[in-house]
Amino acid sequence: MSDKPDMAEIEKFGKLKLKKTEMQVKNPQPSKETIEQEKQAGKL
Repeated sequence: MSDKPDMAEIEKFGKLKLKKTEMQVKNPQPSKETIEQEKQAGKL
């Protein structure tokens, strides 16, 4: 077998068959305000 994919199969692939999905951020980054509040709480 070759290491390269069969380009004919790739060209035949129909993007319309793919399902739409919703992205969800599992671990969102804290806002600047939250970071500042935690810094202030740590100084007390």
